Amino acid sequence: MKISFTEHPASIGETYFSHLFSALSFCGKMTLALMACLVHAFIPFLFEKTGSQMITKLMDDMVHHRDKREEPAQEVIAE
Repeated sequence: MKISFTEHPASIGETYFSHLFSALSFCGKMTLALMACLVHAFIPFLFEKTGSQMITKLMDDMVHHRDKREEPAQEVIAE
């Protein structure tokens, strides 16, 4: 099995360290979402939508806007 610390980060347009800090940022946000969900489990009237809103935002950031590579410029042709 080949192990590369830079292959995956490069595939999404990041360096090893930018990927590291981005992943740690997501980890912190997930921890906050976990804590909101945990409090909500015991005290249902607190954080009613906080956990799900945080997870939705994480999904948007992590999956839909994750690739940092530049997209090739689209050529506009006037008719």
